[in-house]
Amino acid sequence: MADQIWNWNPLLREQLSLHWADQLRGRLDGLTDDEYFWEPVPGCWNVRPRGTGTAPVQGGSGTMTIDFAHPPSDPAPFTTIAWRLGHVIVGALAMRNAAHFGRTPTDYFSFEYAPTAAAALAQLDSEYATWLGGVEGLGEDGLARPGGEAEGPLAEQPMAELVLRINREVIHHLAEACLLRDLYLHGRR
Repeated sequence: MADQIWNWNPLLREQLSLHWADQLRGRLDGLTDDEYFWEPVPGCWNVRPRGTGTAPVQGGSGTMTIDFAHPPSDPAPFTTIAWRLGHVIVGALAMRNAAHFGRTPTDYFSFEYAPTAAAALAQLDSEYATWLGGVEGLGEDGLARPGGEAEGPLAEQPMAELVLRINREVIHHLAEACLLRDLYLHGRR
């Protein structure tokens, strides 16, 4: 076993792709707009039509904006499925895809948030595919190089650490979205 050489790139991709295929993405199939925008408690952060946001800051370039605050609120408000998907699509995937894998630059203010659940899932699928393909394209050597300026305080850390962090972020927030979907379906009977 000590002489075995590991190929870390497939293992890092599988960390996310196995969860995606076995536990996450299928649970979001058929997501309705009512579920997507559902606010289970008062004061939720959400994705909303422009001009109707309730948070200190609204980001987005299109007809929809996402609620947030900078610096973050403490405690953070409860967030909807739409908000969590928006965070994963933009904050976890699209911004990293832009910084590392050739995607058009974007951020919370320039992104065009989805007005429907179906459109959000299409955005999620696209950014996920770009992320997974980008990580694969790093190969073994690319995983060892520093993440660079786009990663702020983690700039000198290897890309492998960034991949692990982003994978965990996607798994974490999509699992929350799945739980919210369960609460919506079971709590409204």
